Amino acid sequence: MGDTGRVFAGRRTHVPHTPGSGADPMPRLALYALVVCLLSVAAAVVSFVRGSGWLGVVWVLLVGLSSNMAWYYLRRARTAPRAS
Repeated sequence: MGDTGRVFAGRRTHVPHTPGSGADPMPRLALYALVVCLLSVAAAVVSFVRGSGWLGVVWVLLVGLSSNMAWYYLRRARTAPRAS
């Protein structure tokens, strides 16, 4: 399951990632969730303008879900270095 650090057939099975600068980049999942959130907002606006209220409500629900996911992954990334 996890990385044991063993060398297999002359190669290391896992090479840890070390960032080049001191600043942590935005976590990839948080970035993807933020993109989905922004696209869902645009889709909800278009749906409501075109008169499709039920589809607009679905997009608004997706906005709420994706914004919560982005917030969760950002908070998890901020607290992870402190915990270890």
